[in-house]
Amino acid sequence: MADGSSFYITTPIFYVNDVPHIGHAYTEVAADVAARWHRQAGDDTWSLTGTDEHGQKILRTATANGVTPKQWADKLVAEAWKPLLETIDIANDDFIRTTDERHERNVQRFLQKLYDEGHIYTGEYEGYYCVGCEEYKQQSELVDGTGEYEGQLVCAIHSKPVELLHEKNYFFRMSAFADRLLALYEEHPDFVQPESARNEVVSFVRQGLADLSISRSTFDWGVKVPWDETHVVYVWFDALLNYITAVGYGEDDAEFARRWPAQHIVGKDILRFHAVIWPAMLMAAGLDVPRGVFGHGWLLVGGEKMSKSKLTGIAPEQITEVFGSDAFRFYFMSAISFGQDGSFSWEDLAARYQAELANGFGNLASRVVAMITRYCDGVVPTAGVLSPADAEIGTIARRATERSWEAIGRLAIHEAIAEVWQLVDALNGYLTSEEPWALAKDPEQRDRLEAVLATAYRGLGTLAVLLSPVVPKASAKLWTALGAPGEVSAQRIDRADEAELGERVQPLEALFPRVEVAE
Repeated sequence: MADGSSFYITTPIFYVNDVPHIGHAYTEVAADVAARWHRQAGDDTWSLTGTDEHGQKILRTATANGVTPKQWADKLVAEAWKPLLETIDIANDDFIRTTDERHERNVQRFLQKLYDEGHIYTGEYEGYYCVGCEEYKQQSELVDGTGEYEGQLVCAIHSKPVELLHEKNYFFRMSAFADRLLALYEEHPDFVQPESARNEVVSFVRQGLADLSISRSTFDWGVKVPWDETHVVYVWFDALLNYITAVGYGEDDAEFARRWPAQHIVGKDILRFHAVIWPAMLMAAGLDVPRGVFGHGWLLVGGEKMSKSKLTGIAPEQITEVFGSDAFRFYFMSAISFGQDGSFSWEDLAARYQAELANGFGNLASRVVAMITRYCDGVVPTAGVLSPADAEIGTIARRATERSWEAIGRLAIHEAIAEVWQLVDALNGYLTSEEPWALAKDPEQRDRLEAVLATAYRGLGTLAVLLSPVVPKASAKLWTALGAPGEVSAQRIDRADEAELGERVQPLEALFPRVEVAE
């Protein structure tokens, strides 16, 4: 069971050079499911998301659209990024923008501290820079261009040409922290997850770390370096600090002590920033490193990583307008092993919607509520003497409660849902074998009928609680139909099988109605 401790979880803050696609939404939902689960377990939970609005890429995008960078960011945040949270039903506690004064002010405070303590020095750097990644690239991270970029070096991630830059910059002595980072990974093997991500990070650091260029002087869209306003802070150094500026670093010591450290969920393409650069920055400042960094896989469409520039980006509302936000959340959290790459197809989504949500869970809920209404005038019966089959349902409910919570602790979200679905399948099988509709025809089987319906009712109550973080809208409707007190989101999820339920059921509309998908 939960111990009521602090649980602070973050998504990356997303770059506002374009509108979100389902890859962004996937990360948002994963963090939200984990946050809701911990919140319902009684943990002091805080969930953060937001937007990254500085850097050369934003400046160029805004200029190309004939507006200032701030105007561009304001428009994208208001019209795309904040609406995304409503589209996929995210219950975040805070939304931070790197243009917020609370952030910029404390970025400068953090940077000044590192400078004063000798962790920053002046130097010159020449290298290949990818504007898309906002990062200097090693030769090994570049490939030869093809097509219109033939004869040029391009970024292996963005497939766009890199630029050869020569700048006088300020550098962070990151190389000094290589041994401490390796010790961190050794002493806390779950600091970077999954194991494949950990192995990549350890291998990278063992090769030796270069110092990090942390300022730019060739453009001015960013946080000013406090001791030299001819430079702006490197966008990644600025952006990573959002995780602490959002919870009081530099000005609210009590809130910072309450919330930090955080569990970070990021895409694997930005793993090194979070698992190498970020903990080194914190070590230099004398702060605790994060609770952990989980680098999830990519969503693939047609075998390619989700990308607007490659026309594989699918807007989340294209899915939610057909299937609803609950189905979006369930599909991406259950169909893909969290931490691995996963392929998306409309056919798979439609098939799983029908088989697992509509027929599996939704039809189960409708049948049980309808039978209690029909055979018991809506009054929830009592179980009386339990048969071995009835007791087995209780055992499965307890096991689903315990194992799903354990899986969430490992951020194995797909495993948590699979554990809960053991109860869905068990209840469907139980109804098939016990045949309450046949029992209802025999007055002498009245006690047995009531025991079956009472067992199924309690199992449904457990499901409503356990699935609340995943399909919050459907769970709330089911909870109301069960006549249970309060809000389902307020029920202790780590004791879901013991939830206090109701005395009379209410009508239940279809939780997952039939949808028509164009061929």
